[in-house]
Amino acid sequence: MEAVYVDKHYHLVVECKQGSKKACYELYRLYAKAMLNVAFRVVGNIGEAEDILQESFTDAFNKLKDFRQETTFGLWLKQIVVHRSINLLRKRKLEFVEIEDGQLDNVPDEEPWDDEDVQYQVAQVKEAMKELPEGYRLVISLYLLEGYDHEEIGEILNITENTSRTQFLRAKRKLSEILLRKGIRK
Repeated sequence: MEAVYVDKHYHLVVECKQGSKKACYELYRLYAKAMLNVAFRVVGNIGEAEDILQESFTDAFNKLKDFRQETTFGLWLKQIVVHRSINLLRKRKLEFVEIEDGQLDNVPDEEPWDDEDVQYQVAQVKEAMKELPEGYRLVISLYLLEGYDHEEIGEILNITENTSRTQFLRAKRKLSEILLRKGIRK
């Protein structure tokens, strides 16, 4: 027997499944801003993020009959947004360099940010992230902002978990360099 997750918008999902355009609009209103932010953080272009948002909601409403409430509607929709965003990046021919196991010997484990010495303002970090190469920005966004672990990122991007970790480490270093150059880092 499948588990059904009842979230606070369960009634809207049920009404939407029954064809209520008002319920669909309400779901859109509730989730559009957050999902636009997710898409923007991944693709880095507001116009493309807006397109992804519209396409994701269209997909979600067309596939709503298949939504079994095994998770929240928001999480299910976020997965659609992330996958559409990644597909757009793939169309841009985003390439990840595959790392051989031997090449990781000189790469340290994930280094924690030194919170005592470094105080970041979220807006400045997000602005600096726009300067990262696409692959770096994608992995660091999925990891830090969207909460995916390296195994999940590997599955989403069709790369190894080690490649995700390496891209993340390189992204952190590059981001630190950008912040230092801008005088944001103390």
